Amino acid sequence: MSAAIALTAAGTASAADLSAYEPAPAAAVPSFSWSGPYAGVQAGYDWYEADNKVGGFSPGTKPNGFSIGGYAGYNHQFDNSPIVLGVEADINYSDAKADRGTRAFGGAGIENDIGWNGAVRGRLGYAFDRFLVYGAGGLAYAEHEIKGKGVGGSDDTIAVGWTIGGGVEAALTDNVSARVEYRYSDFGTDSFSVAGSRVKSDVTDNRVLLGLGYKFSTGW
Repeated sequence: MSAAIALTAAGTASAADLSAYEPAPAAAVPSFSWSGPYAGVQAGYDWYEADNKVGGFSPGTKPNGFSIGGYAGYNHQFDNSPIVLGVEADINYSDAKADRGTRAFGGAGIENDIGWNGAVRGRLGYAFDRFLVYGAGGLAYAEHEIKGKGVGGSDDTIAVGWTIGGGVEAALTDNVSARVEYRYSDFGTDSFSVAGSRVKSDVTDNRVLLGLGYKFSTGW
């Protein structure tokens, strides 16, 4: 009888020991990865500022308007890490334009017209599962035309400069995401010949964009 009691007590103690040494739960694995190629469409609004200098005068303008275009890129999210690195290029069309009179043209106007524009940027982000906060910067370019309003003549160039900005992006499904971002660009100073006069123009831009993208599935 005493032997049975001892065996029962020993079994109970062993069971208690086993329960005390249960294996630790497995580490949570992120349910979503930002890695892979993607493409999307975007639209927004631009606030340009053109600092023009012609014949000793400074007839600056503030072109502004809507922008629409598309983007494509690639993200890489490191294993078991929230860090996301990427590269992206975009191309957009803007209807931003503005003019101002100048005595350099006898009181006639000078117009700054911004058309096609875009950028090639590197991206660095921090992922909260399906929510990504990112910064981006790189090379910016824009089609910039200057016209003489009332005196005729025009000249254009592809202005090249730099851009920096950031945004937030949310994965709505495993493939579809939506984002909003702000971007500042400085296209530098270019020289134009309009109505027999030399015009120097320095253009900067503030922009807010909304985007809808698709991340392609890969077996990589």
